[in-house]
Formats: sequence, structure tokens, C-alpha cells
Amino acid sequence: MTFNVGDLAIYPLHGLAKVQRIEERAVSGADTTARFYVLEMRDSGTTLMVPTENTSSVGLRAVIDKRAARKVVEILKSDQISVSGGSWNRRHRQYLDKLKSGSVFELAEVLRDLTRRQGVRGLSFGERRMLKTARRLVVSELAVARKEEEAEIEEDLNAIMGLEPPVLAPAV
Repeated sequence: MTFNVGDLAIYPLHGLAKVQRIEERAVSGADTTARFYVLEMRDSGTTLMVPTENTSSVGLRAVIDKRAARKVVEILKSDQISVSGGSWNRRHRQYLDKLKSGSVFELAEVLRDLTRRQGVRGLSFGERRMLKTARRLVVSELAVARKEEEAEIEEDLNAIMGLEPPVLAPAV
């Protein structure tokens, strides 16, 4: 997959990024050069460099379209559980693999499963962190795909997942 300056892309575990520039740099000494995408991560402002020839191996991909966004919502509404049974350690590894995959569909499964599990049994610290990461990544990508504000996506997710909206403290 190729990107141009200004394109939005998804980098696994980091989320939404913007291609700031494409640079050529010397690698392994001054004899050879390689082209790199210089990405600015939307959430953190961190800059990452990804060799243009390694985009698929690192999981860099385009933002989903509206049709795929509808599939994400279907996954969130589904009654299926993608990871069940086993020890917490095994579940943790399976969820981590899904997060690392960079697939928004697998992120949606993690979000759905952990949200449901949270309502029934509660979550370990690691699972709560994964839930927070999955939610952040899904919300940011759906917002771009659906051309909506993240707050609107959050409200939709709360309705889909049967969650109460967060209660804000009254202004003093």
C-alpha cells in the first residue's frame, strides 16, 4: 500500500497517523538509501518513520471506509465472544494479539468482549488497559470513516454496548 503526504493511515497499537512527509535516508552506512513515511500520530503527536517498502509487514494500512465502519458496528452489536474460557493469562495473550494485528475488526471484538466481561465479572488492570486502548482506537477510526466527531462516536458506542454515558461533575 502506498501513501501520499497528507494521507491518514492506521498504525497498529498507535492508531491514527498523518503522513507528514516522505524522506529518503541513508541506511547501513552511506552506500544505500531507503524511502520512509514520516508519520505524526494523532493522539500523542509522536513522530514515527516507516520504510515505504515495509508498510504491510508493520501493519500500516488505510483508514476503513463507511461500509467497513458498518461491519464494525455489527461486530459490536453481536452476541458472540471471540475469546472465552481459559486462564486470564491466555485470554490476555489472545486479546493482545488482536490489538497488535491492527485490524479494526479484531479491535472491535476486543472492545465488545471486554466491555461485556467488565459488566459481568470485572476486569484485571491489564484488561482495563486493553479495553481503553481498543475503545480509543475504534473511536478514532470510526470518527474518520464516518466523518463524525469522536464525541458522537462515543455516544453511539455507549448506546450499542448498553453503557451509561459518563456522568460529568456539575460546574462549581
